[in-house]
Amino acid sequence: MRDFLQAYGIFAVYYVIVIETLYLTILSLSIKNIFSIIKSSMYSRFQSLSGSEYVPQISILVPAYNEELTIIENVRSLLALDYPKYEVVVINDGSKDDTLQVLLQEFQLTRTEYAGGSRVLETSNVRGVYYNSQYPNLYLIDKENGGKADSLNAGINLSHYPLIASIDADSLLEKDALIRIAKVYMENPEETVAIGGIVRIANGCEIEDGMIKKVNLPTKILPMFQCVEYLKAFLGGRIGWSSINGLIIVSGAFGVFRKDFVVKAGGYRGGYPGEDMNIIIKLHKYMLENKLPYRVAFCPDAVCWTQAPDTLKILGSQRRRWGRGNLKNMLEYGIYIVGRPKYKVMGLITFPYNIIFETLNPYFRFTGFLALLGYTLMDMTQWRILAIYALLNLLFGVLLGIGSLFMEELAFKRYTRVRDNLKMLAFLFFMFLGYQQLGVIWRFLGHIEFLRNNNTWGTMTRTSWKT
Repeated sequence: MRDFLQAYGIFAVYYVIVIETLYLTILSLSIKNIFSIIKSSMYSRFQSLSGSEYVPQISILVPAYNEELTIIENVRSLLALDYPKYEVVVINDGSKDDTLQVLLQEFQLTRTEYAGGSRVLETSNVRGVYYNSQYPNLYLIDKENGGKADSLNAGINLSHYPLIASIDADSLLEKDALIRIAKVYMENPEETVAIGGIVRIANGCEIEDGMIKKVNLPTKILPMFQCVEYLKAFLGGRIGWSSINGLIIVSGAFGVFRKDFVVKAGGYRGGYPGEDMNIIIKLHKYMLENKLPYRVAFCPDAVCWTQAPDTLKILGSQRRRWGRGNLKNMLEYGIYIVGRPKYKVMGLITFPYNIIFETLNPYFRFTGFLALLGYTLMDMTQWRILAIYALLNLLFGVLLGIGSLFMEELAFKRYTRVRDNLKMLAFLFFMFLGYQQLGVIWRFLGHIEFLRNNNTWGTMTRTSWKT
C-alpha cells in the first residue's frame, strides 16, 4: 500500500506539472494574440461597416423557455443593434409561464401564415408564427416544448439569412457586438464556420431599455466569482485555443455560425445538455472528414452580457448540466476522434486535453484527497513537501488569473476603477478556498446524473433586469 501511495504521489506531481504547463502555454498564446487583436480593433473600420451593404445578413435566434422576466429587455436590446440588415427570431419553446403573452402584447404581434425559410431540419410541432409590420425584422415562433436545440433548429428553418446567431434569452448584446463579430467573419468568409463572442457577467450593471448603461462588478459573492472565472476562461483560454483552431466550444449565450454548414452537419442535436459544445464538435468533424479548409474563431471584443446564477442551487444546477454535457460529448465523439491524425488539432490536442484534464479532473481530485488521507494514516506525510506543492499549485492558478486580468486591462478596460481591479484580484485568491472545490463536486454529480440517463437541459430561474 505504501508503494502504491508513493507511486500515486509521483503521478500526481507530474499530472499537475503537465496541466499547469498546458494552461500557461494556452495563456501565452492568448497574450501573444491579444496584441494583434488590439491593433486590429484600433485601426479597424468596423464602425463604418454598420452602414455598409456588403456586411453579411444575420438571423438572430433566441430560444425562450419560461423567460417572461427577461425576454422583453432582451428583444429590445437586439432590435437596437447597430447592424445594416438582420432579423430577430424568438422561439417560444412551449413555455409554461407568460413568455408568449408578454411578447405578443409588448410588440403587438399577430399570427401570420407567412413563415419564410424552408423546413430543412426536423423539429417539434410549430403552433404558429407571429409578426408585426411595425417591427419588420422581428418574428416569433410558438412551438411545442422540445428543448433548446430543437428551438434553434426551428429558428434555422424560418431564418432568411446566410449567417445565424444564437443568443440566450437572459443575455444582452452591446450595440456593436454584431458588427464586430461580422468583421471577423468578413476577414475570411470562405473558411469561417463559427465565431464566438465574449460573455460577461451583467449582475451589478445598470441596465436601461435593454442596454448596459454603466458597467459595475457584481455585489453578490457567487456572481463575483463567476465574473473572474469567465474572464479567465474567455480571455486566458479561448483566445489561445482559437489561435490553433482548437476551440471546442462557442458559448450558447452568443455565437455566430454559417447556416449552410450547420445544416450540412445535421443541425443542433436534441437531448444534449451541452448542445453548444456538440454543434462545434460536429462542425469540426464535418469539415475535417470532407477535407474542407475552415476555422472556428473567437472575437473577444464582441460582448454579450448575461445573468449569472446568484444562489448555490441554481449555480449547482447549471454546473451539473455542464458536467453532463461535457461527459456525453467526450464519450460519444472521443472514441472516433482521439489520437487520429485526420482530426488534426481536435484529435491530437483538444480532445485528449479535454478528456484528461477537464472530464477526468474530478476523479483525480477525489483520489488525490483519498491519497492524502492515506499518507496521514500511514504516517507518510511530509508536510513541508505538501505545503510547497499546495503553494506552487496556488501560484500557478493565480498567475493564470492575473494573466487574464492583465489582458482585460490592456485591451478592453471594462472595469476602470482601481478598486474594481483590486476586488477581482482578491477574488482570484478566494476562488481556491471553496469555490473551485464546489465546481469539482458539481461536475462529479453531473456525471452521476448522466449515468442515470438524465440528459435534460434543466431549468434556470431568471431575475428581472429591472430589479
